[in-house]
Amino acid sequence: MIERRRVAVYLLVTFGFTWSLHGVVWATGGLEGAEIGPGLPVSLPIILVSMFGPAFGHLAARVVTREGWDDLRLGFRGPVRAWVVAWPGLAAAAFVGALAYFAVFPDAFDPSFPVLVDQLAAIGDEVPLDVTAVAIAQIASALVLAPFINAVPAFGEEFGWRGYLQWKLRPLGWRPMVLWTGLIWGVWHWPLIALGYNYGTGYPGAPWTGMAAFLVFATAVGAVLAWVTEATGSVFPASLGHGVVNAVAGVGVLAVATGTDTPLLGPTSVGLLGVVGFVALAWLVARRPPEPAEPVASAGSP
Repeated sequence: MIERRRVAVYLLVTFGFTWSLHGVVWATGGLEGAEIGPGLPVSLPIILVSMFGPAFGHLAARVVTREGWDDLRLGFRGPVRAWVVAWPGLAAAAFVGALAYFAVFPDAFDPSFPVLVDQLAAIGDEVPLDVTAVAIAQIASALVLAPFINAVPAFGEEFGWRGYLQWKLRPLGWRPMVLWTGLIWGVWHWPLIALGYNYGTGYPGAPWTGMAAFLVFATAVGAVLAWVTEATGSVFPASLGHGVVNAVAGVGVLAVATGTDTPLLGPTSVGLLGVVGFVALAWLVARRPPEPAEPVASAGSP
């Protein structure tokens, strides 16, 4: 049976907190509006804080409904395959999506990395002779270092989506739970998409087509994160996986030829072609959901 009151409290706080902060971003001039320092828009810290809306929703639902604290799903444990799916698996899926985009639009690929050259020029750095080496270093950092940094704000989301809502909707069955959690997660992002965060604002049918495209991305990635959460009984693999996705989702942009950018399609992972790797991985893991692991209450639990 669905615990409707707890789900309602969770969603009310989660959406209320996050969408209120997104409203502040809109009121202060949007993504490129007021600055708190040179080149640092006020929107950046606000968006980072807004990522913790699902975590606050989780805590609020437990307090308001007096649910207790025995199944927080905080802890590190196996199986190892779940961590492999969460890290190299999701990273590989992102690269598959970028390759799919360039396979469909081969003229969009530029191995001279013009976007990276422009980025270096914009910050006043001398463009090195071997831009490829710089690109490889950036990609390596996105694969190895950035996932752990990104996992911190990603935990603000995963402690709510996979640590709470997933289990409240689990009585619906595996596939309905994955679908509803993914759709809700995607809708939660809609104000930012309307502001141009993921796709910009100049694509056909903006912002509605971007909102629809993001639902595909959120459902596919959400299925994988739901799988690793069920396999481990912990939200930390999902937090790492979410951090991986945020780190590598945009690496394909480095090789986009000038003037060929089509954000609604790719090569970022939120594009309709860029997402194909996540869709394939979701199909592979979610067609046979794991036996739900016992929840891990705290980092010190066995």
